[in-house]
Amino acid sequence: MFEPTQMIVVVVVLLGLVLSGVHIAISLGITAALGIYMMQPDVHVVTSFVSNTAYEAVRDYIFAVIPLFMLMGEFLAKCGAARDLFALVNRGTKWLPGRLAVATVFANAIFGFITGVSIAAAAAFSRIAWPEMKRFGYDRSFALATVAGSACLGMLIPPSVLMIVWGVLTEQSIGSLFVAGIIPGFIVVGLYVLYIVWAARRNPALVGEDRDYNDPRTISFGHDEAQMKAVFRSTMLVAGLIVGVLGGIWFGLFTPTEGAGVGAAAALVLALAKGMKPREILDVVLSVGRTAAPLLLLLVMAQLYSRVLSMTGITGAAKELFIGSGLGPFEILAIMVLIWFVLGCIIDSISIILLTVPVFAPVAAAVGFDPLAFAIMGIIAIETGLLTPPFGILVFTVKAALPEENIKLGEIFRAAIPFWICLLFAIVVVAIFPQTATWLPNLGR
Repeated sequence: MFEPTQMIVVVVVLLGLVLSGVHIAISLGITAALGIYMMQPDVHVVTSFVSNTAYEAVRDYIFAVIPLFMLMGEFLAKCGAARDLFALVNRGTKWLPGRLAVATVFANAIFGFITGVSIAAAAAFSRIAWPEMKRFGYDRSFALATVAGSACLGMLIPPSVLMIVWGVLTEQSIGSLFVAGIIPGFIVVGLYVLYIVWAARRNPALVGEDRDYNDPRTISFGHDEAQMKAVFRSTMLVAGLIVGVLGGIWFGLFTPTEGAGVGAAAALVLALAKGMKPREILDVVLSVGRTAAPLLLLLVMAQLYSRVLSMTGITGAAKELFIGSGLGPFEILAIMVLIWFVLGCIIDSISIILLTVPVFAPVAAAVGFDPLAFAIMGIIAIETGLLTPPFGILVFTVKAALPEENIKLGEIFRAAIPFWICLLFAIVVVAIFPQTATWLPNLGR
């Protein structure tokens, strides 16, 4: 067991490395090795512990769920599924004020079931939705903030990479986490739509008030009726794939890893049917490999770090500190959320999960929060960092996807504040009504 001063050293070293710009995987590995050495000052013990942990982690087939779901998402994204989704939803929401912005939110929600990576959604819809909104007179800041804000849905709606990382770290069922995110995801969608409709009615200039919303160009999104039927068929196939994969996991027909494999294979077939070329398929595989490999290294280091926290007593000490503080469960939750908000301004979402969840999850369980509900609250809170300066990666992604617009980051950050508030309100809803996260997973048991 560590002395209190040694615990402080481990925490300070980790935070110092991360904040000084050292890669999170290297920071976790160095800190874990330091923690083991302080317990057992023998280099052979350290190397043996690290190698055994890495071997056990790599051979665990649950790790394959990440690249397989990413592969499924990339196949569907590259074959035009995102554009088809936007065209179909845009046509179906023609009666709503600000319907192009609403279509962006709905399409991103459906796209979230495909990819699980918010950056991919932000990049895709910057190129798909913004040109249409620009053509019909939408305020630029409002439109691009809508793209960035709705892209957050990819991290909450399954299959989410953040949920997979959370499940691996806490040893929770990834399938249950997937299902737990569905209702809160739709709550966020509803909040976004309410804000857009309210903003459109309050200030019609935001959504091009001088335009004719019955203009057939917006209704068809550049497609004739025959093309729209093809778009509808394509979208229904994608929807069937999503329902089949997530439903199979929910009802126990296959594990999350098997479901990811089925989804990736089916997405490949659909991509081939839509005319994807072998070279494009190879590019998708290489792109997923370049993204997934560092992420898997992160998870190995995170497992090592999590074990060291447990062995050294840091997790237990944090639990005793919070419980002994006399604070109520909601006050403790508020402190955690505030820490997540602050970290979201500094580092990326996955790094936040790796740094905090091994400590926060046991504390939350000890003060009475349901593990599934807490996971969803945590993921939503961490998502807010995707929209907050200076790190707000989704805002940077939108700007990078549209270099010709010459937009300032501050414009998007300011316009994204209402979407940030919607996410905060969603956390409050799940905290007060945890059944929003737990009802569907329990229904499937």
